[in-house]
Amino acid sequence: MANTYTRLHIHIVFAVKYRKSVINIEWEDRLHKYITGIVQGNGHKMLAINSMPDHLHMFIGLNPAQSISDLMRLVKGDSSEFVNVQGFTKHQFRWQEGYGAFSNSHSQIDAVVKYILNQKEHHKKRNFKTEYLSILRDNKIEYNEKYLFTDLLDA
Repeated sequence: MANTYTRLHIHIVFAVKYRKSVINIEWEDRLHKYITGIVQGNGHKMLAINSMPDHLHMFIGLNPAQSISDLMRLVKGDSSEFVNVQGFTKHQFRWQEGYGAFSNSHSQIDAVVKYILNQKEHHKKRNFKTEYLSILRDNKIEYNEKYLFTDLLDA
């Protein structure tokens, strides 16, 4: 085959270290724009991004020239530095280790975008842990709950 064609849609979810509720509505838009710049600067397409005080969702069109793990290392490292340099939080800001990355078909794009953009409304009914476990189950991912979240008491 002379050409390579891909269409890869990935929903990525990651949490603030210890799931602390520190992403503030006053600066979350700046964080979203900064992360969008990282994603798009690496040749991917940001389809949707939104956050809650303790976690962030993004939905991207993935360029297969870069692995998800390499992209996430840049997103999490550079955005943590951005938050800290800007002084948005009283204490050092860090993302929790790990992330969830879930592939979606073309027919699911609108539903996933709507889901991400409606996070504030969605979380009036469910907390992050319940939401994340539901996403894992919906994607038939086997997991050990012991290793999913690091709480401040566990550190």
